[in-house]
Amino acid sequence: MLTHNQVWTALDRLAARAGLSPSGLARRAGLDPTTFNKSKRITPDGRQRWPSTESVSKALGATGTNIDVFVSLIDGGGRAPAKSIPSLGLAEASAPGYFDDGGLPTGKGWHEIAAPSVNDEQAYALEISGDSMEPVYRDGDVVIVAPSQPVRRGDRAVIKTTDGEVMVKQVKRKSQKAIDLKSLNPAQPDRTLNTSDVAWIARVIWVSQ
Repeated sequence: MLTHNQVWTALDRLAARAGLSPSGLARRAGLDPTTFNKSKRITPDGRQRWPSTESVSKALGATGTNIDVFVSLIDGGGRAPAKSIPSLGLAEASAPGYFDDGGLPTGKGWHEIAAPSVNDEQAYALEISGDSMEPVYRDGDVVIVAPSQPVRRGDRAVIKTTDGEVMVKQVKRKSQKAIDLKSLNPAQPDRTLNTSDVAWIARVIWVSQ
């Protein structure tokens, strides 16, 4: 017999296999972003709320997963990332209180997701929203950032300016005085920042597709 917890845990594992948060999985499946949120799993009066067959089917289709694999996730099997790292929506990242001065996650508002093993103990994830970085990154994609790894020419990186702006760009050139950045969306302008205007920069090492 399936339990309420088993089905929701399988959906969490399905999202993790795709490098997504539960809300990212819902968006990828064309559902309301809150469909799979943990706050939706128990009603205000304490009753268990189960995911609909339709929502599960759409989630499987969006991740290219067959029902046999989903059943294995219920049992705890299947290919799932083992490491848990902090995750935040990229749209929230420019708000104060989410990063310390060195660009490491801090404060409340972060949640944990499973992710591929990385060698950076300070790694974290940012979930893309909107279409401003297409075709490289799409709405619902999750990028994993490794703050302790060096950023080199050609790398994609997360940059925060001293004015609080957070962006994801490709590094074209770095010098002692400036950083030239290429936009991921050809319709968006490239940027050049004085190094004195960069609060921190961190390398993107993985992205869900």
